[in-house]
Amino acid sequence: DILAPPPAQLTLAEVDNAIVEAMASATPEPAYSTLVYQYIRPSIVFISVKNGTQADGESSENPAQEETGPSNTDESDPSDRSIPNEDGEGNRPNDGPTPGEGNLEPQNPARGGLGSGVLINDNGDILTSLHVVENATEIEVIFADGTESPAQIVSTLPEKDIAVLTPSKLPELLVPATLGNPNALNIGDEAYVVGHPLGLYGSMSAGVISGFNRSFRPQNSEERLEGLIQIDAAVNPGNSGGPLLNRYGQVVGIVAGLANPTEDSFFIGIGFAVPIDVAGGAAGLPPY
Repeated sequence: DILAPPPAQLTLAEVDNAIVEAMASATPEPAYSTLVYQYIRPSIVFISVKNGTQADGESSENPAQEETGPSNTDESDPSDRSIPNEDGEGNRPNDGPTPGEGNLEPQNPARGGLGSGVLINDNGDILTSLHVVENATEIEVIFADGTESPAQIVSTLPEKDIAVLTPSKLPELLVPATLGNPNALNIGDEAYVVGHPLGLYGSMSAGVISGFNRSFRPQNSEERLEGLIQIDAAVNPGNSGGPLLNRYGQVVGIVAGLANPTEDSFFIGIGFAVPIDVAGGAAGLPPY
């Protein structure tokens, strides 16, 4: 009816209420860190070792720093991936068992220890730190879907503390990580570490790239690691061998250890990673 009166104008309060209701019903975009975790989660591997020579798989690193300084070298599909639950804990696809979840018990020296690793190709090869597995008499790996398998060392790069493991059994869904270019990193870029610190499965820490071309001599080692990436994302025993990630969820390094002037071997803000273009050489990956 053209003679009908126009609708009443909304008051300012009604407009504000409508905006508040619309914003409350909208789903916010996930944080970058959430996307990074979802992207890498299926590629993370839990590594358990048995040996008769050391207290745990990380203790050959124990990861205390004796000395650091500039290096003398010039080295400078996601929908299939698991999603963290509401508590922020990484759930495995198919609800597989989660080692170390909830409670953390001291490890038995006779049993060995633990570390982290990351799938790097369709063959199921796993990149990790050599010090995690070098003294092992048995190596067991657990994939993100709960698949467990014995593994053996097939290649090493001792001067970079890198080892490549091959498992006897692969999961039904194999999701290798996407490798990034560490040479594209800048100081201040986001840095993420995912691994199993102190046996807490699938934990993530975040920080920034703090420096490049660092050198580091792990405790109980005569050799210095050179050309390392320095990060301030938290690194603790159990993180070694896990991936260092950029904001796109790409692996740009393998966690090597942490600097610590105390005897406690826990993080104080300085961690180190081997650039992935160097670490990948142990598995025959082409450099950038």
